[in-house]
Amino acid sequence: MQSARHASVQMRFENLAVNIAERPGKFTVQSCKEKQMSKQQDQTGPREVLTPFRPIPLEVPEGMKHNEFFNSTENLNDLVNNNGLLINPENLLLYRKALGHSTEFDCSIIYNTSRTILNPLGRPVRRTQVADNVKHVWNRMNQIIIDYMLEQYPDPDEALILAGEASLDATWPLTSPGVPSIRMLHNHFVVFPKQQLRDAQLADSNNPNLTDGGQHSLFQAYMRDVYREFFSRALNLKILKPVSGDDARIGLTGYPQGLPSWEVQGGADALRDVSFWREYDEVLKGFIDFYRTFFSQVSTHNAPMLPDVYFPEQVESVLLFNNDFMKTAKKVRNHCIADVKYASAIRWQPAFKQLIYRNDAGRLIVTISQNSIGNAITELLGVVVSRKPDAAAYAGFEPALIERLLEVRRRLIDADLGEGIATDYWPSE
Repeated sequence: MQSARHASVQMRFENLAVNIAERPGKFTVQSCKEKQMSKQQDQTGPREVLTPFRPIPLEVPEGMKHNEFFNSTENLNDLVNNNGLLINPENLLLYRKALGHSTEFDCSIIYNTSRTILNPLGRPVRRTQVADNVKHVWNRMNQIIIDYMLEQYPDPDEALILAGEASLDATWPLTSPGVPSIRMLHNHFVVFPKQQLRDAQLADSNNPNLTDGGQHSLFQAYMRDVYREFFSRALNLKILKPVSGDDARIGLTGYPQGLPSWEVQGGADALRDVSFWREYDEVLKGFIDFYRTFFSQVSTHNAPMLPDVYFPEQVESVLLFNNDFMKTAKKVRNHCIADVKYASAIRWQPAFKQLIYRNDAGRLIVTISQNSIGNAITELLGVVVSRKPDAAAYAGFEPALIERLLEVRRRLIDADLGEGIATDYWPSE
């Protein structure tokens, strides 16, 4: 929750000592800049990258809010006609990110239910709400795209690779400016060159969008032990193995901060096993049980166990019988009663980001986090993306980016996972 995070102790990153050899003679302005850049590159801390994009040629109808328009079928038409790469009978749409995170590799798969479910609040927003046949196809698409990224960028020192999704529940007041723009579940597949991150300026560590984990998160601040105990006792995992924060953390950025994390035993090969994707969903189910159970207690004193939890035995024994868990719910409930602004900011329904990414040792890691209003999935790994409209700069990256995206599309078509879409920028085949 945003307010709880603001009230918590701000995280500090310890700067690494930088030993610069003494140079004879007078320092020039250029040499000082070089030393400053060298010092920054050696520091651990979140990075802020500048990503150019081509302005989207869409006009929002007069009198309509942006978030209302982006929930519309017209916006999805733009995704298909101007940025669509592939579509399949399951309504899974692979598309180029028009407002991207990275110019190296950046695409998404969205479960495009805009024409089949016109009510935005009735659309699936997490994998647990997706039909099994759709999820089966989606998992295969995920595996192929992640495999491509690992193949093209084999060195963890050269590239940060991530894939995952964030829930898009409209779980705070619909009048708020941060309401999700497209209320449909979609994945992100992103590659950042590590050198770009090293050269990027350090981001403000007090940026509220960077405070999902560590001491800033409500779960981590007050219920750290019970949170991990619940995952440990509820989940029966064989492929996913719990790892420490040090093993999960990206050395350059210092993120993720304090989140439960698991190593994918078997690496990329494990992603070809349907059992991995079942365990990936188990992690999400555990998170949903924890989140919903906690906020049911915030909402109602001594509320009974919810009737549709995934792990009822562990919910009862680990959560509802834990004094820290119940004490924290009481604290938040009392705050809600006394502070209307605080209560309005709460995400009452499960809001999450779940990632598969590669750590510094080259191992695949899974993590999950409480989601806050407005933050991007990259910020879970300490990468803040500042987007800048600059068609000319984007054009310089576009040919190589599209070449990679079309190769991914070819592999998906070969695996019978969809048909190509033609746009002004590429053919259908």
